[in-house]
Amino acid sequence: MTSERAYHHGDLRRALLTAALDVITQDGPDTLSLRDLARRAGVSHAAPAHHFKDRTGLLTAVAAEGYGLFADALAGAPDLRERGVAYVRFAAEHPAHFQVMFRPELHRAQDVALLAAKDRATEELRAGVDGLPGTGDDNARTAGIAAWSLAHGFATLLLTGNLDGPVDGRDPAELFRSVAGFLSSPPTTPESS
Repeated sequence: MTSERAYHHGDLRRALLTAALDVITQDGPDTLSLRDLARRAGVSHAAPAHHFKDRTGLLTAVAAEGYGLFADALAGAPDLRERGVAYVRFAAEHPAHFQVMFRPELHRAQDVALLAAKDRATEELRAGVDGLPGTGDDNARTAGIAAWSLAHGFATLLLTGNLDGPVDGRDPAELFRSVAGFLSSPPTTPESS
């Protein structure tokens, strides 16, 4: 009776996604099981299959949602550096999505919703490189890879705790802004001025 009542409590799909995000944030995506999520939601162990079919379907939905949120976060950034800041901020605010999005072995690569969300996010990333001085067609792709590597590497180091010392209570996005600024125009030394 409790399971049936819980199943009809509202948006079970959203409840399962939220529970999955909590588990992934705490323990990583590899520990996720539909049976555990059903228990957490107070529904039968078969109920999640109605929405996601299987674990891969659930992780695909997490990745698609993540890419959509990611595209939204990038869209408001006026330039490449600020897109990097938005990238780091997104990872810090959505660590579970971030972990799943960049692990393609966890989701269905040909899922229509996932592909649409990834395409939108990719366009937002590319828009940050468009029009940079000195980045004609030949260099735009390389500049994009460099910018992505910097932001993604910083975000990954942040989420894995490897920047705890350097961040030391500072806003990680602001620290990234400083790092990106340093690399784009390093400070001059007395010898170089």
